Amino acid sequence: MRLLLIVILTASGIAAPQASRVPVLLELFTSEGCSSCPPADRLLESLDRQPVGNAEIIVLSEHVDYWNYLGWRDPYSSAFFSDRQHTYSERLAAAVYTPQLVIDGQFQVVGSDQAEVMRTIRRAAGNAKIPISIQATRAGSGGTIHVEANGGGAKADLYIALAGDQARSQVLRGENGGHVLTHVAVARSITRIGKWEGSGAATRDVAISAKQLGGGAPGETRVIAILQDPASGRILGAAQTRI
Repeated sequence: MRLLLIVILTASGIAAPQASRVPVLLELFTSEGCSSCPPADRLLESLDRQPVGNAEIIVLSEHVDYWNYLGWRDPYSSAFFSDRQHTYSERLAAAVYTPQLVIDGQFQVVGSDQAEVMRTIRRAAGNAKIPISIQATRAGSGGTIHVEANGGGAKADLYIALAGDQARSQVLRGENGGHVLTHVAVARSITRIGKWEGSGAATRDVAISAKQLGGGAPGETRVIAILQDPASGRILGAAQTRI
């Protein structure tokens, strides 16, 4: 599985989104054990390749583990992603299901409902974000991530997500048995690395181990920086790059 880091470059050499586009984070809660999920996986893959209106789309596939009992253990699943989905569902007063797409931490839709997904992305892009820049550098078998952001008057939790660029599975059992499934931006980890204070600019530097990179070649790991309101779960800023 290839890995991708998500980054934004500024005029100083750090990647940044186009000024006219607002970053919108799409978190798809999915499972290879769920027969309803492949259409949502394909839609997410298409959204990863194109903008919607003025949205700079950042995608993450978060594979839950609660469908593993149906006969196929999703190799990308984790209880962590199931817990993250439960937290969103409580905040949004929504059921826990797959494929569930959470957009900017404040809206949830059925992940395969293209029309509703598009409408919600455009709605989310109407909310301004805190500007973030992120830079990732290889160093030996590991690397470093450098994140910069303006406070924007809001305190937030800063997360770093590492994700496989692409993944492909031959499913042998369960509801999708006999099918080959493909995924994009498959989350390996989402780690809270600290608090972001609400005033002034701040920077963070994070080391990445060879294990976290998963043996991916340069450019095959996605790194995503996420500023998230700790109370509401709303995404206040996001940026992505590759390492």
